[in-house]
Amino acid sequence: MIPGMASRRRFSDLDEKEVLALAISSEEDDARIYRQYAEMLRAGYPASARVFEGMAAEEDEHRRLLIQRFQARFGEVIPLIRREHVAGFYARKPVWLTENLPLETIRGEAEAMEREAQKFYTRAAQQTSDAETRKLLGDLAAAEQGHEQAAAELSQTHLTDDEKESEDRAAHRQFILTWVQPGLAGLMDGSVSTLAPIFATAFATQDTWTTFLVGLAASVGAGISMGFTEAAHDDGVISGRGSPVKRGFASGIMTAVGGLGHALPYLIPDFWTATIIAMIVVFVELWAIAWIQNRYMETPFMRAVMQVVLGGVLVFAAGVLIGGG
Repeated sequence: MIPGMASRRRFSDLDEKEVLALAISSEEDDARIYRQYAEMLRAGYPASARVFEGMAAEEDEHRRLLIQRFQARFGEVIPLIRREHVAGFYARKPVWLTENLPLETIRGEAEAMEREAQKFYTRAAQQTSDAETRKLLGDLAAAEQGHEQAAAELSQTHLTDDEKESEDRAAHRQFILTWVQPGLAGLMDGSVSTLAPIFATAFATQDTWTTFLVGLAASVGAGISMGFTEAAHDDGVISGRGSPVKRGFASGIMTAVGGLGHALPYLIPDFWTATIIAMIVVFVELWAIAWIQNRYMETPFMRAVMQVVLGGVLVFAAGVLIGGG
């Protein structure tokens, strides 16, 4: 038996009273989640915050209708039954507990919530024999199905084209600051700074396995160092650069990837084959960095090429000269 499943009931085993109680608690949870989203977005995206406040008000009205129907059928005492008490019942991912959620992630979660609620009410309506209750649940299923349209109407009321464009720009800027900029810095550091030790070892020893071990150590060490440095030097509160943990992972992982790119070819036993492939990988890495700078950081492409390629060539040359000497 799976731990934690013994006390959970199947949805098909719930009676009408329990189904209504579950619907009431679910509407309460959804309204709280929408209000949490609104609170998270209020400072940076006030128009979207108003949209989620309107959606929370819609959920409150659904809850009121469900309570009214429950009281008419079963009295004042509503059993405590929640999603986690029902086996196989859809669960809300606790993303609202995460700080610095991207705006598009929040919008996507809201759309998923609406689809899941519509499926629940459709199934619940099939499970009850009372005509009035069945009608209410069917109406709520239709309401949830049309909730996406209601959200669109709320967006038209609270979120003008200019406001949406402004919020999308702000969300894109946050994505750049939290993920792209630290990742790009890590990729540049990993790709360029590891060139000298890797190629110096390669030309000094002409031993591919030793070169690979040096490259692996240099890449992993640089990744750990860059990740901790990025996470520790700025908590993101004042700078607005977002979660230090996210930035640390982006920087650390991309640093390691940048170094491993031209270390992995040295798993090939033949020295010159491995070295030529490693040089090709370096060329691709440097051009990728230049493209990312141009695409996301709006650096003119030729200037990015000159900066990255020139720096990479100088470091590469230093490694070859030191190792060959």
